[in-house]
Amino acid sequence: MNEAETSVRQEAIEPASVRTHAALMGIYEISKVLTRPARLETALAGVVNLLHSFMDMSGGLIALLDEEDQTTTVVGAGWNEAEAREHFERLPEQAVGQIVVSGMPLVVRDVARSPLFAEWSELKAEDAAVVRSFVGVPIKGESRTIGTITIERVGSQSSPGTLDEDVRYLTMIANLVGQTVALQTMVERDRERLMEERNRLEQELEQKNAAKHEGISWIIGQSAAIREVTEKVQLVARCNLPVLLCGESGTGKELFARAIHEYSPRKEMPYIRLNCAALSESVLESELFGHDKGAFTGAIGMRKGRFEMADGGTLFLDEIGEISTTFQAKLLRVLQEGEFERVGGNHTIKVDVRLVTATNRNLEAAVISGDFRSDLYYRISVVPIFLPALRERREDIPLLAREFVKRFNKEHGVSLSISPRAMEVLTACEFPGNVRELESYVRRTAALTKNPVLQAEDFELSSKSSSAAMGKSMSRARAAGKGAMDLPALEPNGRAQAAAEPGNAEPDRGSSGEGDFSERERLVDAMERAGWVQAKAARLLGLTPRQMGYALRKQGIEIKRF
Repeated sequence: MNEAETSVRQEAIEPASVRTHAALMGIYEISKVLTRPARLETALAGVVNLLHSFMDMSGGLIALLDEEDQTTTVVGAGWNEAEAREHFERLPEQAVGQIVVSGMPLVVRDVARSPLFAEWSELKAEDAAVVRSFVGVPIKGESRTIGTITIERVGSQSSPGTLDEDVRYLTMIANLVGQTVALQTMVERDRERLMEERNRLEQELEQKNAAKHEGISWIIGQSAAIREVTEKVQLVARCNLPVLLCGESGTGKELFARAIHEYSPRKEMPYIRLNCAALSESVLESELFGHDKGAFTGAIGMRKGRFEMADGGTLFLDEIGEISTTFQAKLLRVLQEGEFERVGGNHTIKVDVRLVTATNRNLEAAVISGDFRSDLYYRISVVPIFLPALRERREDIPLLAREFVKRFNKEHGVSLSISPRAMEVLTACEFPGNVRELESYVRRTAALTKNPVLQAEDFELSSKSSSAAMGKSMSRARAAGKGAMDLPALEPNGRAQAAAEPGNAEPDRGSSGEGDFSERERLVDAMERAGWVQAKAARLLGLTPRQMGYALRKQGIEIKRF
């Protein structure tokens, strides 16, 4: 009995149920691989490896073709991608082409005797005695062959009965692969379509936003007053003219100054800022113009000033109305000539700086009184922009309050909110310190509350903990439910004077009730009203800056920086 007859008899002896069970297990495992969320190449590689495990074969390949029958993907059992592609390209073109064109399986019992493999480089003379078989089936798409599955068998693996079963088994696998490829192709096309649609909508939205002059992202408010200012800021930002921002303390002058820079052609250049109120004349000169080594005691090295640092960009000078008349002349020269010398130096430095200034003073009145140079005023106020006080944009208070609670939640890992009644109370109150004061009260109340929702009573208690008179004003706001409630103003002696109301008698100065302030509370209240600018708080209390600084240190009050 020859070798082929022995193989057939052994296969006949083998129970059919065992082979059927193995085939079903193989299809089951392959279907799991094809339904997993993975790249197509990864899934196909898993299919080939499973085929190698469940089928007695020496090698196998899955190849996918594009619409022009060019090979796009090749995976093989036991080969990396490059080796698999190289082996596929060595297969006879006639054999692979017959599968693709006819859409029918190809079975070659002995490739050495097939004209299709006559010039196959894989065949060697010493392999002539070994029977080498080839089986290939098409992977079909909707209307064409989109790929092939090919396997090779050697020697006893290549019985006729085995090859027939291979064709049926591989055809089932090819159908599963074809469905997977079709599904992934459809998903990919849908994804590309959705991406194109998203890009189109984003472009349309950008065009609409540009046309509508949408507000500035870091400035909160929808009122007509704030929209008018933001539109004006966006317009004036396009040129290089000096801008003077006028408005009460806490109205957000620094935010608008930043917007002028960010919306200008200089946005990629430096944005430098300086608060003039907190510095003496000598320190201010060094800060703005810089100094050379040895210019004064402690000047151990050369230091660039803010003008030099802002060269090509924007310089924002806050509280410009607080500088002395002597320093005003020095500043005017820089603005007129665009040049200066460092303190202690004799080298002239030329700069190109766009100047944005801000003040809460009436500079026109200061010019009339002689406290501010008229030539400097006209130089810095080429484009004046007046920022509205919070009481002029009450409809923005809910937006601002929610934003401050949101920031507090993020910083402290909590989930607080504001009740509608509490929001009515906030909207009904006056805020002399404007947005900064509103933020201070919201954050303080959020820190002191025991409830997940801030109530009107929480704001009243928070206000009383800081200022008795403020608590009284909040109580009146709660009772009224609407309308403006003036917050108390501090008199120089430290007592709180309630907002004027018809029939209200002046509080008893000698009592120890709500009208009294401790020294620490008086200082904190004045600093809050002044936006934590020490010089302004000193004027509110009728003190000199030196006396104010001493009082703050004595009470251990830390200066807040904004």
